[in-house]
Amino acid sequence: MWLLKKKKPGIKNKNLERYDSVRRLMWLKCAHCGKLVYYKDYKDNLRVCPECNHLFGMTPKQRFDLLFDSVDYEKINLPHVSDDPLGFVDLKPYTTRLAEARKETGYDDAIAVASGAVGGVKTTMAVMNIEFNGGSMGRAVGEGIIAGVDHAIKNREPFVIVTSSGGARMQENVLALMQMARTTSAIDKLKDAKLPYIVILTDPTFGGVTASFAMLGDVHIAESGARIGFAGRRVIEQNIREKLPNDFQTSEYLYEHGMIDIVTTRAHLKDTLSDVLAVLMRKEHVPEIKAVVTPKTEVVQQKTSTKSKSKEEKTEAYTKVLLARNENRPHFLDYINGMVDRFTPLAGDRLYAEDPALIGGLGYIQGIPVMIMGQEKGRTIETRQKHRFGMPNPEGYRKAARLMRLAEKCNLPVITLVDTTGAFAGLEAEERGQSEAVASSIHQGLSIKTPYISMIVGEGGSGGAIAVATGNTVMMLENAIYSVIAPESCASILWRDNQYKMQAAAAMKLTASELKEQGVIDKIVMEPAGGAHLDWATTMDQMKDAIVSELKVLGKMSGEELLKQRRDKFLQMTRDNQE
Repeated sequence: MWLLKKKKPGIKNKNLERYDSVRRLMWLKCAHCGKLVYYKDYKDNLRVCPECNHLFGMTPKQRFDLLFDSVDYEKINLPHVSDDPLGFVDLKPYTTRLAEARKETGYDDAIAVASGAVGGVKTTMAVMNIEFNGGSMGRAVGEGIIAGVDHAIKNREPFVIVTSSGGARMQENVLALMQMARTTSAIDKLKDAKLPYIVILTDPTFGGVTASFAMLGDVHIAESGARIGFAGRRVIEQNIREKLPNDFQTSEYLYEHGMIDIVTTRAHLKDTLSDVLAVLMRKEHVPEIKAVVTPKTEVVQQKTSTKSKSKEEKTEAYTKVLLARNENRPHFLDYINGMVDRFTPLAGDRLYAEDPALIGGLGYIQGIPVMIMGQEKGRTIETRQKHRFGMPNPEGYRKAARLMRLAEKCNLPVITLVDTTGAFAGLEAEERGQSEAVASSIHQGLSIKTPYISMIVGEGGSGGAIAVATGNTVMMLENAIYSVIAPESCASILWRDNQYKMQAAAAMKLTASELKEQGVIDKIVMEPAGGAHLDWATTMDQMKDAIVSELKVLGKMSGEELLKQRRDKFLQMTRDNQE
């Protein structure tokens, strides 16, 4: 008697292959959290895991569809390169690996280039393909980047590259290594053409890609959570025999260490890129109407003085000091919110860290695209500690110099709003070169060939202030102060008693009217009655009018004329009048 085998439940063998195919199309397993993700949810969430926010890879077409305004973009034909210059064979011939990658992805190699509109700005964009041999960079990738740069230069378009790569391609050995130099040369051509170069760093970006064109952008935008670095995490841990932080080599980690300007989610990537390109390419912008509200504050009535005239003058000078320090006076971020449209902060010195004490970025003032920066003091205990009371470290001044260079490249006016007691005095600041950073910022400000306006809006303290105050036009708000040292410190040193602070303030001639008379500043912007802390809206309106009026004058000058005017002004400053 034949024993019949019990049939296993489930799908018949003849349908198993088709079922697996359908199942793979319906569900994906997240490599990070291990959860199954329904394909529709995965697609609707822009290929980001809805459970853990892990970033799935995107093909070049998916990136183009995400970032361009429409699917009506032009694909750029890239140069053909021979497949296997070294005749390389590992477990299988290199030619076989290329053939398999092409069949699996539908792309010739790990890069694609297209031209289309981003936020209305015509843009050349290159996208690396992580699915093609890990996005590795060989000769084809190098030629693709060079072709994309040439297209951008020919058509006067900004160049954007979306990176995703494990590094240089081993099967091409030193020929792949040479692409680091070749792509860098192409980026140099783009910079000589004064066209913006934006790098969008996605997961993962490593090796020779980060060590060349991926870290040379004018602006670095990174997707939140992306892994970015030179050597891999395991290699580093094995080398130093230490456990690395959990966030090591993430976008957020690199932001804190000064390498990234902007970290954003994939959902906001298009809007962020659009805002950056709009200002860098000086796209027209209709000014927005902003409702500026002055926070409530207690008004302290000043008692009428019965002292001598000389004593009144001393009191008046120190009163200005107190007004400049008033806690309700607008700070940098308040001015940004009340005066600047589409502000996009840019972060990092590209060397060590992001310094929140000095904030800078792109935006529009009355429809004029500008680079604007200044010290932020903070208003609460937490924000004051975060911004270090507006006292920048060396990284803040190096960031300022970097943003000045970018503004010059893109012919954007530089606006600085100065409000600081001075550069931060501390052990780490000295170790990282505070003096050099301040000096370099002064030098950069005196060297750029673009309009530069500085306005002292609160305290203008010492070298920390002049580091970002060497404009073609230097203005002061009526109740601001500008001095080499605080009057209290001056009194302690020279009078040996800080109770003489009012006498010191008067003797130092640190008020706007006195500095205008000395020729140190060019213009005074009047404040509403009682001071800026009582009426933010009027203060900001008058500041905007003064800035726009001056930009119209400076805008008529060439780069060389702006440079000469600025240098000559400071060279002539403080000289005794000669008959």
